[in-house]
Amino acid sequence: MNCFFDSSALAKFYHAEPGTPEVDLLIRSPANRTLISELTVVEMCSVFAINVRTGFVLRDDALFLMHRFRRDVASRSLDAFAVGGEEFGRNAGLLDLYAFHLKLRSLDAIQLATALGLRAQGLINSFVACDKVLCEVAVREVCPS
Repeated sequence: MNCFFDSSALAKFYHAEPGTPEVDLLIRSPANRTLISELTVVEMCSVFAINVRTGFVLRDDALFLMHRFRRDVASRSLDAFAVGGEEFGRNAGLLDLYAFHLKLRSLDAIQLATALGLRAQGLINSFVACDKVLCEVAVREVCPS
């Protein structure tokens, strides 16, 4: 199975929190391929920094986790896909449809736009996120009523 992870879900792979066992199972399965956007590469640094500021992780531990994450990207254990004009165009459409009543945020919309583009190319068949709004919008986009 080819799984696209947004940052909220991928962070669980690097430090224990609710949902970590499920994320670990998906990522560690040899039958699965893990895909992310280049936006996730940027966002993960912010995730680790927030965890340090909130006292959830020590700075040295966060730096180690960031190094491990970057190594996973460099080794292609995580396949990072570019975010370009097509994704930004799809992002605008998602925000027009969902930002006002569901409170879809711009970076989440870019993540979903990237996943939808990869899905249209047949490169993913699963979207993994831990943000309630993002998951609701993803379901609406894949299974419109």
